[in-house]
Amino acid sequence: YNRLVSLRNAVATAWAQADEAQRRRGEGTERLVAALREALADEPGALDALWSAQAASARAAGAMCARPLVGANALACAEAERHLVAAAARVFALADGQAEALAGNAAVAEARATWVEGEQRLRFARQLYNDAAAAYDEAITIFPTSVLSPAFGFRAAGRL
Repeated sequence: YNRLVSLRNAVATAWAQADEAQRRRGEGTERLVAALREALADEPGALDALWSAQAASARAAGAMCARPLVGANALACAEAERHLVAAAARVFALADGQAEALAGNAAVAEARATWVEGEQRLRFARQLYNDAAAAYDEAITIFPTSVLSPAFGFRAAGRL
């Protein structure tokens, strides 16, 4: 029982790290949208989609904060992340199409670098979460804990 509690706590701690990385990347998204708002004035839908995807990702992360071991929450979080990354890819492609106009804009370059750095940190944090969740899931499925884990409410964790 104590081992399962320890592993469950490790999953929660790993999610807290991923949540912090996600929050920081969200701040980077805010800076990116602000920096590109004027440059991509003819493409407001792309920036709005990025902002909307960021909001959806933040909501999914909030649900994960409340219950990091619920597989459906992890699935929703992963899906929101896929939408966010796709929206960001579209915005980056549009910005690349206007590279000459944005060449001297330090705010855009800084915002983009911040976003990319945040995304890299988040990937690493997600991997830590997935590793912790895998160790926890393995522990609850191995005998004898597989017999005891349902009685104490230990359920499989989701993956990001």
